[in-house]
Amino acid sequence: MPPSAWFGDGTDELQETSEDQAMSEKLSDIAQAMVADGKGILAADESTGTIKKRFDSISLESTETARRDYREMLFGADEAMSNYISGVILFDETIRQKAADGTPLVEMIRKAGAIPGIKVDAGAKDMALFPGEKVTEGLDGLGGRLKEYHELGARFAKWRAVVDIADGLPSFGAIHANAHALARYAALCQVNGIVPIVEPEVLMDGPVASHDIDRCYAVTEFTLKEVFQELYYAKVDLEGMILKPNMVIAGKNASAQASPEEVAEKTLKVLKACVPPAVPGIAFLSGGQSDEQATHHLSLMNAAGPLPWKLTFSYGRALQAAALKAWGGKAENVDAARKAFTHRAKMNGLAAKGGYSSELEQQAA
Repeated sequence: MPPSAWFGDGTDELQETSEDQAMSEKLSDIAQAMVADGKGILAADESTGTIKKRFDSISLESTETARRDYREMLFGADEAMSNYISGVILFDETIRQKAADGTPLVEMIRKAGAIPGIKVDAGAKDMALFPGEKVTEGLDGLGGRLKEYHELGARFAKWRAVVDIADGLPSFGAIHANAHALARYAALCQVNGIVPIVEPEVLMDGPVASHDIDRCYAVTEFTLKEVFQELYYAKVDLEGMILKPNMVIAGKNASAQASPEEVAEKTLKVLKACVPPAVPGIAFLSGGQSDEQATHHLSLMNAAGPLPWKLTFSYGRALQAAALKAWGGKAENVDAARKAFTHRAKMNGLAAKGGYSSELEQQAA
């Protein structure tokens, strides 16, 4: 049997229709806009359970109205949203909500010049026969949900996979299962006109003291190579996606912690070894780092350029923590909260250009 009988001769893939080409151009345009110079992505996609924990920290009951008011407070920070935010990841509840004056929150985001996006995974669940490891669920019915989200205004989506480091972990089986799910999700996004954010996160909160930066490097390299292998098999257009990885950093319980310079150096090294230059941009998650750590590391990497892809941020807590504390759930604190949010967005905007410093942080505070 000739090889073409196994794999096809490739002519069907080469003969794209004009509709396919238009979709590809549209996706790549959206992806490029998501990593525009000096801008990054606000992750405001906290689940109902997660936002409750955030609100507990300020002694605020997590009602639908309170969650709406909080997101409206962020999206209404005009200076931050217009100058430093390229897109916003929303939760299912949020993409359907309207501001107090009746304006859809999606429309608030668009008017600020940012792109609405949506979290579509159903969370990381225990993986059968793999003790201590998880696989992200949510593929069932995803195509139909993506069609609805597109109609609601979403132009990109996010799916998060988590990889734990512990004694004997991670296993190849868990890495492979999560990489395969990420690729299937990404393909479904692209056929529905939505740019996928592919998020394979190697967690930094493992219990082992041996989880140093070199261990993180090895697991991140393994994970990224498996992810891009599966993306290739799934025929995902790399020009129409964004990668959202962890930085290469020591675990929080590691006996040896790395310097910011080493974090930047090793993160760039693993990205250059694993991420094809066709990918338009890499938007890091903050992954348990402090606000200023996440900003500093990003800036050091951009200062080391030139690089084959844009490097920017897709932060949740690291953009919101100061604003949440300043807000406290009180309407009279909205201006102060927006100022705090704008400050962090501005600092990360500088980091996305390699121009952040601790001196600027203190001058602008």
